[in-house]
Amino acid sequence: MLGTVLVLSALGVAFANGANDNFKGVATLLGSGTAKFRVALVWATVATLCGSVTAAFLATRLMSAFGGKGLVPDELAADPNYLGSVACGAAATVLLATRIGIPISTTHSMIGGLLGAGIAAGSQVSGSALMRTYLTPLLVSPLVALILTVAMHQFFRQLRRRLRVSEETCFCVGSQSEPIAITTGATGDVVIMEAKKLTVSLGTKVTCTRRYRGQVAGFSAASLLDVLHYASAGLVSFARGLNDTPKIAALLVTGSSFSKINSTAAVALVIAVGGLVAARRVAETMGHRITPMNAGQGFAANLVTGVIVVGASKLGVPVSTTHISCGSLFGVGAMTAQARWPIIGRIVLAWVFTLPLAAAISAAVYSRLNLFN
Repeated sequence: MLGTVLVLSALGVAFANGANDNFKGVATLLGSGTAKFRVALVWATVATLCGSVTAAFLATRLMSAFGGKGLVPDELAADPNYLGSVACGAAATVLLATRIGIPISTTHSMIGGLLGAGIAAGSQVSGSALMRTYLTPLLVSPLVALILTVAMHQFFRQLRRRLRVSEETCFCVGSQSEPIAITTGATGDVVIMEAKKLTVSLGTKVTCTRRYRGQVAGFSAASLLDVLHYASAGLVSFARGLNDTPKIAALLVTGSSFSKINSTAAVALVIAVGGLVAARRVAETMGHRITPMNAGQGFAANLVTGVIVVGASKLGVPVSTTHISCGSLFGVGAMTAQARWPIIGRIVLAWVFTLPLAAAISAAVYSRLNLFN
């Protein structure tokens, strides 16, 4: 019975992770108008699956970290009650955030679950391990992403100017009919005399997208940027699969008879399903509500996010793709002075409450499960 609860709750975390996180790598494709929602979502799903498969071979240190070892005693870390409670707290927290369209960190939620269930079990939680292994990377990484995104975009802007690539501003040219006289016809009907005049207006995000004009090594600058933008979005999605999959699979490996390969495969599949079914609300927040952006800014943000997350995964550092990708977008908004700070404030506030909410739910679930033992 407990094994079934653990498996279902762990797969629940995987579904919630896909719903809240899958679109984060490709949000800039949507926000810059480079891709439509469905195209971006399919690309994110494929790239994330590739990262999830790779995680089975390259991210074993993360799998060990998120079994709870080092944070709580080893015997508790292997208890299906404990791991099932952690999974329930994380899944419930992430699904709630997904329902209201707020991007939060599955990593942060799982840390809250590990902490809350550990306290409910009466275990001594290692504060030094909590800060060193888990909280420090989560706190530092968004700030690093913000700073690097600003620096990266400035570098690419200077490079664009040196290559004589210009940014086009879209103007909409057309005609508009205006009434010039109202007369009464021979039959008594009212006749409106109209004239057409030329109109020129600055294009909006709805009517056009900002493009780059020029050649780079014989290729169209706009087309080359689109290719690089898709590649960077794929890198972020790949990195997310590489970083998140082993954290969730750790629950199955540590607390059940699942092998690392089977756990990774099951988690990867459910993550993909969660993203395909329920990614829309978070996609709108990430793509449209944090800050306006063009393709160049989106590319710079994705490149920074992908490099940080891949590097952290290789080193076994449990960073949050959510915090890093949002930090990069915050950097874009701060640089262009177009950041929508009320939305950013809501996101950051949600991050503050993620850990205690997941901890409270996991503690309640653990206490409840122990009533039946």
